[in-house]
Amino acid sequence: MNIKFKLKVIFFLQFFIWGSWLITLGSYMMETLHFTGTTVGTVYGTMGIASLFMPGLLGVVADRWIPANRLFMLCHLFGAITLFIAASVTTPFMMVVVILIHCLAFMPTIAISNSISYACLESEGLDVISQFPSIRIFGTIGFIVAMWLVSFLKVGLSNVQLYIAAGGSILLSLYSLTLPLIVIAKDESKRKSLVSSLGLDAFVLFKQPRIAIFFVFAVFLGGILQITNTFGNPFLLSFKSIPEYADSLVVQYPSVLLSISQMSEVVFILFVPFFMKRFGIKYVMLISMLAWVARFGLFAFGDPSPVGFTLLLLSMIVYGCAFDFYNISGSMYVDKTVSPDIRNSAQGLFMIMTNGIGAYLGSTISGVVVDLYTVNGVIDWRTIWLIFAGYSLLLAIIFVFIFKNDTLDNRN
Repeated sequence: MNIKFKLKVIFFLQFFIWGSWLITLGSYMMETLHFTGTTVGTVYGTMGIASLFMPGLLGVVADRWIPANRLFMLCHLFGAITLFIAASVTTPFMMVVVILIHCLAFMPTIAISNSISYACLESEGLDVISQFPSIRIFGTIGFIVAMWLVSFLKVGLSNVQLYIAAGGSILLSLYSLTLPLIVIAKDESKRKSLVSSLGLDAFVLFKQPRIAIFFVFAVFLGGILQITNTFGNPFLLSFKSIPEYADSLVVQYPSVLLSISQMSEVVFILFVPFFMKRFGIKYVMLISMLAWVARFGLFAFGDPSPVGFTLLLLSMIVYGCAFDFYNISGSMYVDKTVSPDIRNSAQGLFMIMTNGIGAYLGSTISGVVVDLYTVNGVIDWRTIWLIFAGYSLLLAIIFVFIFKNDTLDNRN
């Protein structure tokens, strides 16, 4: 079987697992299990905790002891077990614990899947730069398919979504056995040190004021990324309490509407190189921050009515710009700015700041905000979204004045 086809299946299943629960688990916890916003935020924050150190640690294991695709298989097998357990959990504390354990196994597989792809493509004599994007896009497709499946089966408010994810994990674990074995490097000189694998040697970059400021904003923006993943679905479902909207498509199929955000990512990613070269990282990140203002602002005034639905739809479209113009351009900026000998560590540090510290703070703090604006079980979503929009706008204003621009090819 063609290696590119196998890798496409790997990425499809990898993100199918995540898409089965990431967007809808918050609704299940709030609507069915009656967890507080703080608890929901804490559960989602476990992804940030896992991203702080597990990708680096398991990267060391894959480099030194266990072939990457075998480690990948074990992680997903363990992930399937934890998802099955999570489906039977009904208490806040145990949900936090079980999802944390799941994330400790799942989050590293995102990086490992990339490493496996690079190794397999290179072993076949294929160019990674030209071939990988067309393979990676199947991850986004898998995420969208999972969201649609959960939505059309109407299991977004039940534990069935976790069983679907667990089934996907088992399937991926078994399918990964069809990949060629990734050989562990025997030459000690070719292995990264433990410090390098964990991304710790990149902390020297904090001595450079501009890079330090960039990484600080990576934390602030990383916090924004998780907010609508955590509470977007519960927000759309909240319209069921309004009789005229109870049978609307927004309420009946919220994940389908939210999946447009992922479709938008695919489009906007094509514009990132042009904007980076033309305007530089400062203005690309500024566009991202303003897009987040629009994302939250449109949520605040959107509803299932014809006009309100248009606003919601625009919010989904603008998400692609908000996400790609920060996440993708930020990674490119780090790659072109740092010394080649710490390039991998710098990317690891960028992920720690964004998906680790930032994601954890964003998830937990947003949960507290939701609880603060919940009275007698009724959530004031408009105020909540406007607070997040104001936060994004404040970040943009501060960023304009304290960050110096730099284009992709380092021309001022």
